[in-house]
Amino acid sequence: MKISIIGTGYVGLVTGVTLAEIGHEVICIDVDAQKIEKMKQAASPIHEPGLSEMMARNIAVKRLAFTTSHQSGFEDVDVIYIAVGTPENEDGSANLMYVEQAAKDIAENVVDDVTVVMKSTVPVGTNHKVKEQICNAVKGRVKIEIVSNPEFLKEGSAIEDTFLGDRIVIGSDSMEGAMVVAAINEPFGVPIYHTDIKSAEMIKYASNAFLATKISFINEISNICELVGANIENVASGMGMDNRIGSQFLKAGIGYGGSCFPKDTKALIQIAGNVNYEFDLLKGVVNVNKKQQLLLIEKLNQCTDKIEGKRIAVLGLAFKPNTDDMREATSILIVEELIRQRAEVVAFDPIATENAKSILHPLVVYAASVEEAVEGSDAALIVTEWEEIRGINLSVFQKMRRPLIIDGRNCFSLDSMKEYPIEYHSIGRPAVTESVKLPY
Repeated sequence: MKISIIGTGYVGLVTGVTLAEIGHEVICIDVDAQKIEKMKQAASPIHEPGLSEMMARNIAVKRLAFTTSHQSGFEDVDVIYIAVGTPENEDGSANLMYVEQAAKDIAENVVDDVTVVMKSTVPVGTNHKVKEQICNAVKGRVKIEIVSNPEFLKEGSAIEDTFLGDRIVIGSDSMEGAMVVAAINEPFGVPIYHTDIKSAEMIKYASNAFLATKISFINEISNICELVGANIENVASGMGMDNRIGSQFLKAGIGYGGSCFPKDTKALIQIAGNVNYEFDLLKGVVNVNKKQQLLLIEKLNQCTDKIEGKRIAVLGLAFKPNTDDMREATSILIVEELIRQRAEVVAFDPIATENAKSILHPLVVYAASVEEAVEGSDAALIVTEWEEIRGINLSVFQKMRRPLIIDGRNCFSLDSMKEYPIEYHSIGRPAVTESVKLPY
C-alpha cells in the first residue's frame, strides 16, 4: 500500500521505516525542513540501533521518502498515519494540539477516500473527535475511516519490538477500516487483536500504567528489603517465578522516566478525573516514583556530612540504555539537586551528552569516559545501566579520591565489589561496607 506518516518523531519514524521494510511505499511528513533534508540522506534524528541502516536500504529502493508538503505527501495514498507528539499539559492531561493540526492538514489536502490510523497516544474518545473534525472540514465527497493502532515500542529495541512484538492492537468501528490496517501489518507476523476504538485507546494507557505500577511496587519492596536486611534481587527472582506475576519489570532501581510512563500515568489519572473517578492507586505509583528518583541523593547524604564542594561523578544521563532520550530522565533531578547542594558535577553518558547539554545546568562538566569521570571524585552515582558502565573494570573506581559508589541500577554483584576496597551501596541490597560519615 501507499502510506503517509504525519510526524517523524520516535514513533512516526520507526513506524514509517519498518512499514517500508515490509514492502509498503511510505512517505514521511514533517514541518521541520532541516530535519527532512537530513533524513533524506538516511541520517536518523534519533538514536535507535539499526534504524539508520534500515532507512538507507529503503530510501535506495525508493520505498521510503520524506517531505514537508502535506499536499504531495497525501497524493494517491491509501492510508495516513497520525504519529505526532501528545505532550503533557500542566494538569497532566495530554496536549492534543499537534493531533488537531494533523487532522486539519488531512481535511485540507485529501481528495480521495482514505483510512486514517491514529498511532499517537491519545485519550479515550480522541479518535472519534478527529474523525468528526476531518469529516466536517474535508472538501468534496471523501470517505474517511478512522482506526486506533497504538504503539508499544521500547526505545533502544524498537525495531525488534516491531518485528517480534506481543500483539498489534487494531481498534475500529468498521470492519473495512480494521481489515485495511490488518493487511498492512500482516507481513510482521505478529498476533493481531481487534477491538473497538475506545478500548484500543484505553489498552495503551492501561498497559503503560500497569508496567509503571509494577516498577513502583518493586521499588517500594526494595526499600523495605534494605530496612529488614533482605536482598531485593533474591526477592524479585522468587516472585518472578510465579507465572501470575512474571519476571519482567521487577528490577529495582531509581524509578522510571522517558517519554511514555510519566506522561501516560498522569494522563490516565486525568482521564479518570474527567469522569469523576479518583485513581488512587495510580496516584500512589506517581508519588512513589518521584520519591525514588532522589534516593541516590538521600544515600549520598547518609554517607558524608555534606555534599557541598565534593566532586560527584554522575554515570549515565539518558533515561535508559541504548537511547539518547533525556525526556523525564532521572539524571535531571539528580543533577539539579547536586548543583543545588553546591557539588561539583562531572557527568558521563556514551550517547546522550549532546542532548543533556541543552537540558542540564551549565555548571555540569562532561567526561569522555567512565575513567575520566570518576578519577579524583568523592563519589560516583550510577544512574543509567549502560554496558559501558556495567562492563567497566572495577579497579577504575580506586582512582577516586574516596572510592564510594552509589548504584541506582544494581549494575554490579555484591561478591565482585567485595574484592575491592570500595564502599558500595545499591538498591534493596546490603551495603558491601558500612557507610561511615566522614567530615572530609
